[in-house]
Amino acid sequence: MKRLLTALLAAPLLAAPQLQASELSKAVARDYDAHLGALFDHFHRNPELSFLETKTAARLAQELRAAGFEVTEGVGGTGVVAILKNGPGPLVMMRADMDGLPMLEKSGLPNASTATQKDMEGNVVPVAHSCGHDVHITSLVGTARRMAQDRKAWSGTLMLVGQPAEERIGGALAMMKDGLYQRFGKPDYALAFHVKADMAAGKVHASEVSPYSGADTVEILIKGVGAHGAQPHRSKDPIVLGSLIVVGLQTIVSRELGPREPGLITVGSFHGGTKANIIGDNARLQLTVRSESAATRKLLLDGIRRMAENTARAVGMREDELPEVKLVDNPTPPVLNNVELVRRLRAAWTRDMGREAIGEEEFREGMGSEDFPQFVSDPLIPSVYFTVGGTAREDIAASKAGKLTLPTHHSPLFKILPAPAVTTGVEATVVALQDLMRKK
Repeated sequence: MKRLLTALLAAPLLAAPQLQASELSKAVARDYDAHLGALFDHFHRNPELSFLETKTAARLAQELRAAGFEVTEGVGGTGVVAILKNGPGPLVMMRADMDGLPMLEKSGLPNASTATQKDMEGNVVPVAHSCGHDVHITSLVGTARRMAQDRKAWSGTLMLVGQPAEERIGGALAMMKDGLYQRFGKPDYALAFHVKADMAAGKVHASEVSPYSGADTVEILIKGVGAHGAQPHRSKDPIVLGSLIVVGLQTIVSRELGPREPGLITVGSFHGGTKANIIGDNARLQLTVRSESAATRKLLLDGIRRMAENTARAVGMREDELPEVKLVDNPTPPVLNNVELVRRLRAAWTRDMGREAIGEEEFREGMGSEDFPQFVSDPLIPSVYFTVGGTAREDIAASKAGKLTLPTHHSPLFKILPAPAVTTGVEATVVALQDLMRKK
């Protein structure tokens, strides 16, 4: 009797008025052929830089309005917020990032970007969607169209967000500072996904551990005393001091952080000097710092300051000549998925998309970061950031066998299979949303 009662109570959850998996897949595939494929091609050919996504945002807003959403533009700069109210129920947010990268695409694809744009510093640079954000916004439109057409399957309020400037780690915070939740409501749940170049197309995966690290950008301004290159004894060479600091920074992670604790310090930029025979009076280092806990973040940032200042003291710099160490841009916390929600969505994907669609947990080779946590950390919102495969399975197999090198994200050679990436993104998102917004 107890088992029967349990089965009866569970039955409405399984019998929710959703499209069956095969019907949903076919509907999304038809929409890709009729509309989303051309839309992806448009976005891929016309990428725009962070905080400058004016045409991308306008097209995204146009598509979401056409799907039946109430759309607000210009949130946090170029951000787009689309709302569809469909009766009582939770408010659920789905976010997609819009920006491209300042780089020349060399994928060899027929629709490779040839776009250029003037950046925020006034430089004209090539622009490419070499991280897959074109997949994200195309899938957001596909999700909007599917959810609007299938309103009988869910109840609540759906918030779709087109976010600017993820690549600069600033767009999410800009939208929050512009009163995102005060203006449109605080979500009960929040979702986002990223297409993955080293994951098989058609697969979806959500991790119970942090899929992305927290990130800080640090700048070290080094002071020196200039002189003729032939009279170095009359100088205090900032390039030599900077070099010593760079070498010293490498010991912080390797000798101060526990070997099983994730942490990273990378000096990505070193600027100093103007001419071969001039010793300048300043140099500048720019660092990215990655961590996955507050304690590690403090250890790394404190270590950077100590290493820069004490190295300067060691070469004879006065206290008023010590390097200036400062945080720049917008730090972002690590992505921390809600474990209970991960398991719930994984069960929904397995039920509606099939067990073969669920990707396996993969070893993380790096410490990439994301500013999605700015939406869900304060206030704390149950959230899941999942991944969708974007590469042919035979290419994945060849890569694992050492016969093929897959281009990484942010590579000029980056490419994915748009049709399965977009359609899997739409299908996985719709299944997740309809599970979270199931009619009582």
